[in-house]
Amino acid sequence: MRERSSNAVRRAAALFLLAAGCVLCMACSILYGSISIPLHEAVETLLGQSVDEVASRIVIEIRLPRACEAWILGGALALSGYLLQTFFHNPIAGPFVLGISSGAKLTVALSMIFLLGRSVRVSQGMLIVSAFAGAVASLALVLALSGKVRSMAKLVVGGVMIGYICSAVTELVVTFADDADIVNLHNWSRGSFSGMTWEHVRISAVLVFAAAVLVSLISKPINAYRMGESHAAGLGVNIRLLRVELILLSSILSACVVAFAGPISFVGIAVPHLIRRCLKTEAPGWMIPGTFLGGGLFCLACDLIARMVLAPVELSISTVTAVFGAPVVIWLLMDRKRED
Repeated sequence: MRERSSNAVRRAAALFLLAAGCVLCMACSILYGSISIPLHEAVETLLGQSVDEVASRIVIEIRLPRACEAWILGGALALSGYLLQTFFHNPIAGPFVLGISSGAKLTVALSMIFLLGRSVRVSQGMLIVSAFAGAVASLALVLALSGKVRSMAKLVVGGVMIGYICSAVTELVVTFADDADIVNLHNWSRGSFSGMTWEHVRISAVLVFAAAVLVSLISKPINAYRMGESHAAGLGVNIRLLRVELILLSSILSACVVAFAGPISFVGIAVPHLIRRCLKTEAPGWMIPGTFLGGGLFCLACDLIARMVLAPVELSISTVTAVFGAPVVIWLLMDRKRED
């Protein structure tokens, strides 16, 4: 009992540190950029007491919504990866690796070209619906493949191939788009949190937090499912319903990310693994909030690096997440090989 209580305290402390890291990174995102904002000026702006209109606009209209969106979408992407890893019982699974993000990217690109070509205003709702459709379609292909292939390694390779096919079709579609549409698609397809507004934050917050709450409500069935389908069925868990819930929730979360920020790599696969090692538990009650906070912290830090390292030139967010996420995946593969 004492050991269990001690573990709970350590995990709660780890969650607190993750939350504190998110606050710190968000503060740095507000203060630093091509134009640095003094701390006292930023505080006055947030309190509505600043008289500097330029600083107020930079903080309130540009940097703060961008930081909020990086935290929300980073958490969503990491949580989507955790659900997929639970579904496939493999820590290598993730929306980017399994081609789900690429499928969402393809349908969003098709929607943008079709609607913009007819002078139709592209709303975020349209992009979210199209991204969700692409994510579900790609995941359906992966599920169909999983029924034919028993090896998880082959399944991951199949997911990567699906991603390449979707990316190739996307590039083919872009070649037939108008020049103005190509610019929009190119900027979006690189992955970025720039240009975020409070409208984007409100829409994504509602969708992501609603999905996160639903994930939390099924944490007990998820805990039973991760121990094996037969074990979960013995405890009265409706396996078919749970699998559908995992698919839909992971697709909604990854679709939100693609619709608002474009495809972002390696967050969904790397962060859940790091959080497992940090918390030293697989229990969903700890993993769900930890994964969300970890994903938010990871994307906040990567976005800050993307803005600062070559300022005023800004790197794509996927470039930075790949630099830090890919070594984690390599380490994971080597670690699993030693365990085998």
